Parts: sequence; C-alpha cells; structure tokens
Amino acid sequence: MTNPSLRLTSPLVLALALAACATAGPGPLASSIGRGIPPGEASADIAPLGDLVAGVNIPYERFELANGLTVLVHTDRKAPIIGVTTHYTVGSKHEPRGRTGFAHLFEHLMFGGSENVPNFDIPLESAGSTPTNGSTWYDRTNYVQVVPTGALDRVLMMEADRMGFLLGAVTQDKLDKQRGVVQNEKRQGDNQPYGLADYIVSEELLPVGHPYRHSTIGSMADLSAADLSDVRKWFRDHYGPNNVVLALTGDIDAATARPLVEKWFGDIPRGPEVRAVEAPVVTLPAAKTRDITDAVPVTRITRTWTGPGITHPDATALQVGMYVLGGLASSRLDNALVRGDELAVRVSAGALVFEQISQLSAEFDLKPGEDRATAQARFDAIIANYIAQGPTQDELTRAATQIVSGQIGALERVGNFGGKGMTLAEGLVYQGDPASYKKDLEEIAALTPERVRKALATWLGRPALTLAVVPGERTLDGAKLGGWGDEATTPPPAPDARKPVPAIRSGAPRQIPPVADVGALPFPALERARLSNGVPVLLARRTAVPKVTVNLRFDAGFSVDAPDEAGVHSLMVEAMDDGTRTRDAARIAEDQERLGASISAGSGLDADDVTLTALTANLAPSLALMADIVQNPAFTEKDVARVKDQRLAEIGQQLASPQGIAGRALLPIVYGDQHPYGRVGSAGTAAAIGAVTRERLAAEHGRWLRPDTAAFTVVGDVTMAELLPRLEAAFGTWRANRMARPVKTLPTAGVPAQTRLVVIDRPNSPQSVIYAGRVLPVTGGTAGLEALDLANEVLGDGFLSRLNLLIREEKGWSYGVRSGVSAPKGQRLLTVAAPVQSDRTGESIALILSTMNDLATGKTGVNAEEFARVTDGSIRGLPNRFETNGQVLGALLALQARGLPDDYYTRLPETYRALTPQALDAAAKRYLGGSDLAIVVVGDRKAIDPQLARLGLPIEVREAN
Repeated sequence: MTNPSLRLTSPLVLALALAACATAGPGPLASSIGRGIPPGEASADIAPLGDLVAGVNIPYERFELANGLTVLVHTDRKAPIIGVTTHYTVGSKHEPRGRTGFAHLFEHLMFGGSENVPNFDIPLESAGSTPTNGSTWYDRTNYVQVVPTGALDRVLMMEADRMGFLLGAVTQDKLDKQRGVVQNEKRQGDNQPYGLADYIVSEELLPVGHPYRHSTIGSMADLSAADLSDVRKWFRDHYGPNNVVLALTGDIDAATARPLVEKWFGDIPRGPEVRAVEAPVVTLPAAKTRDITDAVPVTRITRTWTGPGITHPDATALQVGMYVLGGLASSRLDNALVRGDELAVRVSAGALVFEQISQLSAEFDLKPGEDRATAQARFDAIIANYIAQGPTQDELTRAATQIVSGQIGALERVGNFGGKGMTLAEGLVYQGDPASYKKDLEEIAALTPERVRKALATWLGRPALTLAVVPGERTLDGAKLGGWGDEATTPPPAPDARKPVPAIRSGAPRQIPPVADVGALPFPALERARLSNGVPVLLARRTAVPKVTVNLRFDAGFSVDAPDEAGVHSLMVEAMDDGTRTRDAARIAEDQERLGASISAGSGLDADDVTLTALTANLAPSLALMADIVQNPAFTEKDVARVKDQRLAEIGQQLASPQGIAGRALLPIVYGDQHPYGRVGSAGTAAAIGAVTRERLAAEHGRWLRPDTAAFTVVGDVTMAELLPRLEAAFGTWRANRMARPVKTLPTAGVPAQTRLVVIDRPNSPQSVIYAGRVLPVTGGTAGLEALDLANEVLGDGFLSRLNLLIREEKGWSYGVRSGVSAPKGQRLLTVAAPVQSDRTGESIALILSTMNDLATGKTGVNAEEFARVTDGSIRGLPNRFETNGQVLGALLALQARGLPDDYYTRLPETYRALTPQALDAAAKRYLGGSDLAIVVVGDRKAIDPQLARLGLPIEVREAN
C-alpha cells in the first residue's frame, strides 16, 4: 500500500548531494547506539521504562459545536506558535468504483481557493505558516499549518471557508490542473526503483472491491474521469463539520479558542454522516508467490500478511513484535541476514496499521552474488523460528524504550505531521480517545513475550504473499495499476466530459482577517566552554522535553577525498559504529536501544557529524558510548567487508533511481571532477569502494577525526554545569595524534561556465528528471546574502515560487519544481530540480530558462505581492524554524560554519525589513539568471530526444554510470 499521499513534495534539490550536505546538520548515514549493559543487568544509570512512559503527556480540553465539529485544545507556551490540524474522517477507502484516487485529488483542490479566499497559500505563507500542507490515506484526510499566534484568526477563517464556502470557487480549470499535478505525483512514485511493488501486494492480498485494495493515488483512468459533479457530491457527502476533528495546539487555550471557532465555524450546517464501509480482514486460502521484473539493482523479497485493525487486542503486540523482527537496529533479521550469514544488504519488518485492517510485512534485499534460494530459505527459517518462540523480554524492553523515546521527541512539535495535534486528533478519530497514545505506550511497556508470541502465531501463522522484485526490464505499466482491480474485464470510465455545472454561492462574503505583529524571536541564550583537551563546547539550553542533542562536528567532510577515492572518507565515518575494540555491531545496537538513545554518523561536503540524541536521564552513559564509537572504531575485516557491500548496494540504488543518476552526474559537471566538490556525492564510486581496505579506513580516521578538528554543539534539557563533567568524563582524555593537523584546500571551480545539456537514457521512464546547476562567484561564508535567499524564494524555493506555480500549478506537468542555493565553505551552487512528465520535457526546460531570465533581466522583476510574501512570511515564520532541538542545532551549526554572530537570528527580522524589491532584483540579476546552466536530463530518450533537439542547446549523451 502506498504511503500517505501529500500535496507538497519535499524540496527536490535535497536529492543533490551538495545541497544535502552543505547546509549543516546531522549527516545522512544514520545508525543508533547506546550504553553497554548486559541483558537483565540492572543499572542505576538507566531511567526505568515506567518513568519514561509517565513523562509522556499531552493534556487537552475538548468541546463540540452544535453542528458537530469537535475541537481539541492543548496549551504549550514554549513558543508563540499554534498548530492547526484538521482531520476529516474520509479517505480513499470511501471511494466508489471508477473514482479511485478521488479523495486525494479533492485534497489538492481544497488548496485552490474558496469563495472568499482566492488562493490559500498566499495569505497563509505571508502570515508565516510553516508548513501549509495536507495528506490523504485510506481512513482520513488532514490539513496542517503551524502559524504565529497572531495569525490564528486568519487560519481559522480560511479553514472554515473551505469547509463551508468551497464549491463556488472550484472550476473546471482548477480541476484539470490539479488532476495533472496528481497524475505526475503518481508518475513520480511509479518511476522509482521498486515503485510498483505496493500495487502488486494489495492486488494479491485483497479481493476486487475491498476498500483497502486500490491505492490512495488511484489509477490514471479514474483520475481522468473525475468531473465537477463528482467534486460537489464528494464535498457534500463527506466534508461536513460533524465529520471533522479540529486540533489547536501550542500558544492557545480553550477559553481563547472557543469564541474564535464559534465565530468562523458555527454557522456551517451539518452534513451527512460519513458512511461506514465493510472492510474485513482477509485470509488467503493458500500461500501465494509472485515474481516481477523491474529496473532495480538487487532482488528484493517481501513477505506480507493481512492483519487486524488498530483497535484489535492484538494490534499493539503485533506492532512491537514486527519491530523486534526487523525494525530495531538489533533486529532478528539484521543480526541473522546482514551481520550474521551476510546474505542480505538490507532488511526490514513492520506493521502498517489502519483503522480496519493492517499489513504485516518482512523483507530483505539480496546481497549481490548470493544464491536467492539459500537466502530465502534462511529468511523463512528465521521467521518460522520467531513465530514459534517469540521475542525475549530483553528484546521487548529495548523495543519499548525506543518507541517511548521517540514519542517523547515527538512532543517537541505542536503541529505538523506527527506532532501533538495529529496525535490527539488521530487518537479520537481511530480509537475514540485523544489520549489513546498514553494507553498504547502503557500497553507496550507491559507486553510479555508470551502475549507477543501468541499474536505472532495467530496472524503470521496464516498463508502469506511472497513477492520478489527481480532485476530486469520493467514490464508492468504503472499507469494501469492502482485502480479497482477489474479493469481487465470492465472498461475504464470515460474521461471527464467537462459538462457545464451551474454556478453556486454558499453564503455571504467574508473578509480575511489581518495578522497581528510577531514579537521578538525567542532564541535560546548561548553558553561556551572548552574541555581540558581544548575541544570547544557550545550549549543552547531548552527544557521543553527531557532530551538532549549532542553534535560532534569534525572539520573534514567527503570533499577531502582524492579524485580516485570518492566515497572512502564517508565510508570510514559510516563504519565507525559497526564495531569498537570492545563492542561488535550487534552489541552497539542493543546498547543504544536500552537507553532510548540514537547516534547518527555521516559525512557532509565540508564536515563530518556524529550526533547523539539522548534522554536527559540517560545522558552520561549515552555519551560514554558515543565516545567509544568516535575514539575506538575497530574497522575489523569482517565489518569493513559488510559495510563495503552495503555501500556498493547503495550506489546501485542510486544508479537505478532517476534522481540518484542526475544527482551523481551534476556535481562533476559544474565543479569539474578534479575539484573537491566535484565528486559524485558522499556514496562515491564502486571502484573506489571496492578497493578500500581496513588499514586505509583506520588511517583516514586517524588523519581527520581528532580533537583538534572537533567541536561540540549541544541543545536540550541540560545546564552547562551538568554537561561539562559528563563530556569531560567521556571525551576529556582524548588526545590528538602526533601528525600535523590536516589542511583542506578549496580552489576556484575549474570548469568554465557554459550552457550545456547532458542527456542520460533511462528507458520506459514515465517522467524525466531535470537537474540544472551553476557555480556562483560567492562562498558559503559570504555575509549579507539575505537578498539572494529571498530572491531565490521568489524564483523556486517554495510552493508559491514562480517555477513551481508555473510548471506545477499552471501547467500541471510536475508534482513539484524547486531551486536552491547551497552554502558550503567554498563556492555556492545554484540548482534547479524538476521531475516532469516525459512529453513535456523540452517545454519545461524552456520555461525554466525563460522564467529565470525574465527575473534576472528585470523583464518581470520582483513584484509587490512577492516581496511582501517572502519578507513578511520569513519574519513571521521565524518562530517555526526553532521549535525543536534539531532545528536549533541546525541553526547553530550554520552560524558556526558561516562565521555569523550569535545574535544573527534575533536580528534577522530587522535585516529582512531593511531589504527592498530593488535589492532582490539586484541579487537575481547577479546570481539567478538562466544562462550558463549545466542541465542534466534523465529520461526515456525515445520520448525526449526530439523535444530536446528543438531547444537549440549543445547536447551530450552519457551513460548512467
């Protein structure tokens, strides 16, 4: 089954290795660790699980309007922001035959404006909403905003307006455009490696007509058939206030909220109750096996069972049981297939739980060169043994501790997906109790091995589907998948005939409320110290949740690789937590799980980051383990061989993904393959990884990861007086070796700026991925570039940017277009990323170039509405940028990397207010034009070559590798 379908894509430029690694923050190669304590051995250093569960609490008040709207209010005054989460109890399971995908399509239409609000995004983003988004899944549709306190009146008016005053604003033109966007969202998902597997799993597990069988994204034919009469019926049948839970969380209380909610929502009439659907759990009569071929690097074997819904007595036991099987870092499958027999390069298992049914699945990616039958037999034996014996008490305790620690971390967010508002709303929608999260955690903590074993035996003892996705040619057509399931015998619905519908008006006009001014930014005070070995420490104390995030940054990064060793440095960083002199990889994983701690180790462009997130109560032992990993990596022959295999598989995955291919190609083209930034990204090349030895990794570690290249940045619930002794105990005796501190050089890019088009063939791709870039004549440390940042927001950085509005919203050719400006220590890089439908590849490139040139030449300079939106929105949205410890950590790392003063963020509002449209125009003229761009296009050459030829640009054809 598909993941929840979102209206907005994440910024695609993050797929570029440079953009992902140059902006500071924890690296992408994550693994978790904790303190070494043998199973069953008590320790006063570890907080009891019961105490952790008791600390998870989201107090709330509840009231209901006469029209049935249910409102939940949670007060959290840590920041002047409010999360607004609106849950409609309707999802794709309610769709009739011939209209699959309609719930999600309607979600997109809900952002297109109402009778009193021509465009939802402009007034929300100018008010500082971060994010403005929505998602759809089988059981529900939700909408989320997090806004400054002074914008609550506006947001409530707008949410009420689309609940009660939508239909008069929905036109055929809007329907057609959003249909195109959603179809490109489907193409984008289908275009990924293994992108068709979820369709097949649902088709094989569930019978035709089962509400959970068809995908949330739907089929192309059904999306094309949706018409305006469907829109009106869907709205009237499902979007009444009596089918809605509204959660307000943050700087708000019920006494303040109630009159505002009454004011805007009170006169909206009730609608029909959403109809219940029959969706029984289905048991296969016999085990099923199916193989499909796809353009994938390795064979993936997935075993899936149907399971019970969220309120079933076995649901929690199954979730934890599957987590032990393949979710924990020390899972049964990891220890046996990846670390033990080394038959797989990746494993996973989990329970995907919906309101009425669930999917229970376990899978592995076959290690290249290994025999599939042997690996699959071992996989089967592990599962059979686990079903028979169940988990140990130690496994359950470790799993419960990790789950509770994650829930404590989620308490940082008042809104957004997964925040406190969504936790309360989904508890009420699915389980009839906003506080069901608390009962779930208490049940998890109380689980016994026997209870989990019985649940696993009951549900995993039934026949399962085994699906193998095997490397080869893709023969399935994603456009024909995702529908009702009887398309082979029943003609698809006729396309939308665009029949005229009478104009309607839902009520008297309403005015959009103004937004109150935002007060001073509540940025934490900064404290500094040094350890006895000279390592600097920067602390920002925050007490919202009892957790601490500790970042240890080294002045290195994968740019230190020699041209023929791309990927070696990042492999060393990744391999550190695969074993120390006293702990193997399994022991490290088990130790961290007992503490509810996690450590990520990753290499960015200019720095390496080892980041610990720990419960405050377990900080000292967590730091001790972090120190062991940093200072004492073993780099054994076996561990290095395993990590090399996993990295080679990662490179294979990149070369199977259109975004991965484009990202690996762009950097060497724009910087030159001899420049430190001109590598293919942190993963490196297969040749370099294949040749590396344990001795080479040990030498790389000794050269770069040392106290005189290191600095601590800490954010969270700890004082400097508490922190320093703990850091000193863990890291104070660490000394630099006798080698001189290494020096990095960052020369000017050696490739002349020139317009060039590089085409990489990827047959049968329904979309083309366009990545474009140009090196800029400024470095990441250059001060005073705020005008460039805001000019780039106008161009392509955000939903309302020109590129996204034109190619996604106006043309419907893409699910999202983004531009970005990286901020490394060396020369910055301008990037544009656009996945577009194949038959619009050439036109999309032409539009990107003309839009950039029109802005840069002043033909269409920054207008008053754009200027107000990006300046006001950036100022009002600042509190949202520092809600969590992780966000504050990223900001502090950026401050240090760019040499900015401590008060930079608190002064940022006045910096923005001092800018003018002319300043943004000047920045666009200097940096954001469409000339001299290197453009990489990954797509089906049969479809795109004639289009590209018409552009009149010099074309070079390359291979994916």
